[in-house]
Amino acid sequence: MSSDSSKKRKPKVIRTDGGPQEGKRGKTDADQDVRYYSEECEVDLRDPIKDYELYRETCQELQRLMAEIQELKSRGIKDNVRRSLDERRIQSCVHFMTLKKLNRLAHIRLKKGRDQTHEAKQKVDAYHLQLQNLLYEVMHLQKEITKCLEFKSKHEEIELVSLEEFYKEAPPEISRPAITLSEPHQQTLARLDWELEQRKRLAEKYKECLTSKEKILKEIEVKKEYLSSLQPRLNSIMQASLPVQEYLFMPFDQAHKQYETARHLPPPLYVLFVQASAYGQACDKKLVVAIEGSVEEAKALYKPPEDSQDDESDSDAEEEQTTKRRRPTLGVQLDDKRKEMLKRHPLSVTVDLKCKDENVLHLTFYYLMNLNVMTVKAKVTTAVEMTTAISAGDLLSPDSLLNCLYPGDHGRKTPNPANQFQFDKVGILTLSDYVTELGHPYVWVQKLGGLHFPKDQPQARRRDGDGPSCPQHTVTADNSLSASHMELTVKLLRTRLQSRLALHKQFASLVVPSVLGSSGAARAALFWVGEEGGAPLPSVPSTPLGLGIESGRAAGDVSSLPCSAKLQAAVVLNPGYSTLPPIFSLCLNWKGERTSSNDDNIRAMESEVNVNYKELWGPKPGYQLLTNQLQRLCMVLDVYLETEPHDTTVEGPKEFPQEKMCLRLVRGPMRLKPFKFNYPQGFFSHR
Repeated sequence: MSSDSSKKRKPKVIRTDGGPQEGKRGKTDADQDVRYYSEECEVDLRDPIKDYELYRETCQELQRLMAEIQELKSRGIKDNVRRSLDERRIQSCVHFMTLKKLNRLAHIRLKKGRDQTHEAKQKVDAYHLQLQNLLYEVMHLQKEITKCLEFKSKHEEIELVSLEEFYKEAPPEISRPAITLSEPHQQTLARLDWELEQRKRLAEKYKECLTSKEKILKEIEVKKEYLSSLQPRLNSIMQASLPVQEYLFMPFDQAHKQYETARHLPPPLYVLFVQASAYGQACDKKLVVAIEGSVEEAKALYKPPEDSQDDESDSDAEEEQTTKRRRPTLGVQLDDKRKEMLKRHPLSVTVDLKCKDENVLHLTFYYLMNLNVMTVKAKVTTAVEMTTAISAGDLLSPDSLLNCLYPGDHGRKTPNPANQFQFDKVGILTLSDYVTELGHPYVWVQKLGGLHFPKDQPQARRRDGDGPSCPQHTVTADNSLSASHMELTVKLLRTRLQSRLALHKQFASLVVPSVLGSSGAARAALFWVGEEGGAPLPSVPSTPLGLGIESGRAAGDVSSLPCSAKLQAAVVLNPGYSTLPPIFSLCLNWKGERTSSNDDNIRAMESEVNVNYKELWGPKPGYQLLTNQLQRLCMVLDVYLETEPHDTTVEGPKEFPQEKMCLRLVRGPMRLKPFKFNYPQGFFSHR
């Protein structure tokens, strides 16, 4: 078949609209618009499922035709094959046109679906807006209803009298019981009328009271003027009476000033001041109490916070400027906190204890505000200048003068258990590092101030609103506690001063060998190292008090020969001397080292001064006990040396010829020597 005949043959067309189709194309835009709108109307008439089936059949037909075209091409190009290819190409074009129409119909359906969805969405939005408007109106109405329900009238804030009082006290023209008992509204109005009537009466009474108040204020002003004019007169009278007060030893003016200052003391110092003054006036005329310190600083502690707000604001502004320049380090902050923690009250109480020999013990009592404890510093003033001996050491040292006034009271630890928790916050290990500056917090000092700290539980000082507050608002002091300890403490203080002065005098005199009064067989030297409150120490080198007694004789002359025997004594002095005697530990260096551990006679010598010390006490109160013990040691040393047997292998006279009279040289299996001195016979015997 020729190509011309194939061109004349009409293609087979699959109908998409169900009717015959012409093989003609549209030639104008109007025809295209008509076709579009006809297809738009056609969409409503066609079934989408059938169109889908048509689409699938068309695709299958296209696949079949393409496969046949591929097969024909593989056979070779011949006339009969060419005709078959042309027919199948035409059919394929018709199927493509069908697919295009189905595509247009699908787009039209999609557009219509979107338009319908948009219209439905607009309707939903309109309905939703109407719903919101209705809900807003409902909410507004509910608020108005709530306001109406919660409405309170002003009369509800007025506290009216009870109904019983109202009908009992109100006149009938106001109460109107015939109406108000049955109508609550009229009853409330009547009660309000009665309240108004009462307030009018009270207002008139208030005016009368104001008038009387003004009259009284005028009278007070007149009396104030009189009193203000009276004060200068009284001052002039007191000034004129000063010579009389001095002559009669009645310093009323000075006492008045002291009591005015005492008003600003914290409670513990105030209790101490009052009790010490009372005890001095009643029992001890040589006890003088006074107040020292800055009264202005003490007054500043009692100012309320409101009065100092302006000053604080200025100081805060200055502090802010300084802190902006330099921020303090952690160490500086801790130092500031420690200083604040250990801050003392500006005022202090001084107590002067005078003795018969005009020696004075000065005691200054302080109060640590943030720790709620009292401290004391001591100082001694002697009537005459005392010889300062090297051996005297720290007998009159303020740091140890008052140690163990009561047993075990060393004044190194704070008696308030709550302080340890405060120390932990600022890094203070113990108060003993600061006692030199602050004073010693002895327990007896707390009791004199009326403070008592139980050992089993800490005493609460204040609430933890940090910062120093007025001590009188947070601390209580017991007057009875102070009064019960005042007399005994004053006696102990005076005894301690006298015993220390006596010890100081003995130490100064013991430097001279002749004061021991030995017969020439011994001489002594004393050196002071310290003092302890316990038992004697075991070895000589570590003792607090050392004594060296040297003895040597030949032909009755000691001065020209070196000493051949030396007695070293370790002495422990208790702070309560002479109530508690000194304790001696001896070591004799003569032909070897002899101590109580290897020589029974050395132990007997120690017993002579340690156990039988009451024989050496002397007149009460026994302040010369130490000197008497040393004197007895020199005597028993002579006895020890003189009663030693003579070594026959050594030529010459006996090293220590016997000068002491002894009834019997030795006794018993331990060969003890006669160390007991019999007075007034003047001989030595065994105990």
